[in-house]
Amino acid sequence: MIEIKNVKLGSNLPLVLIAGPCVVENEKITLSSAEKIKKITSKLAIPFIFKSSYKKANRTSIKSFKGIGDQEAIKILGKVKKELGLPLLTDVHSVAEIPDVVEFADILQIPAFLCRQTELLLAAGESGKAVNVKKGQFLAPEDMKHAIEKIESTGNKKILLTERGSTFGYNNLVVDMRSLVIMKEFGYPIVMDATHSVQLPGSGGKTGGQPKFIQPLAKAAVAIGIDALFLEVHPDPTTALSDAESQLPLNELEDLLIQIQEIDALVKKL
Repeated sequence: MIEIKNVKLGSNLPLVLIAGPCVVENEKITLSSAEKIKKITSKLAIPFIFKSSYKKANRTSIKSFKGIGDQEAIKILGKVKKELGLPLLTDVHSVAEIPDVVEFADILQIPAFLCRQTELLLAAGESGKAVNVKKGQFLAPEDMKHAIEKIESTGNKKILLTERGSTFGYNNLVVDMRSLVIMKEFGYPIVMDATHSVQLPGSGGKTGGQPKFIQPLAKAAVAIGIDALFLEVHPDPTTALSDAESQLPLNELEDLLIQIQEIDALVKKL
């Protein structure tokens, strides 16, 4: 079990939600989304960690939206944390980014493409913050032990492991639910990213997706006994500047969480 601010994950505790828009697009969308998700999770008594990237470094095309500017986005995320009192997760893509991010983030997220970058994992571990490592689309779940060992070597054991699908031929991902069971054996909280898992990478110069599978994958993962569910949520995914085809509409979140909470309680005998 690890504790991040007032949120506890693991040890068969109730499911935690990690959610928010893919990337900081502007202050209005970021703050209003955080407020609405907090209202829903408070109503349902679901622990909530807000997620949004302050920039997107891994994009298919040079034309893809990368962010509104690092400092402006960081300022907005800091406002979310200060005004709403929420634990906050965001991505880091290089060692040089970490000093700025640790000022406001409670969890440093290692993107799937970077999960083998030794220097990045060590720097994240040395920050003292919790570290969420997304399993690369190219890795077997057993291989995540090496990422764990790198972070543990810094003395940091606040580690989360996230499933986000595996490469299945060109331009497609598939989720092997065995991965959640295998990674759970490492003894750290396991997260299911049900939104990135429905992506269709690199389709026609951009990343597509099949959002109709978000809810089924989320429910299936919760039935296995995961510790946290990761969802990218947007007020209007069709207008989102990043991952438009793989975000859950905000107006669908409450109904999904009600169903998921029932599954989680049944599986964990809460």
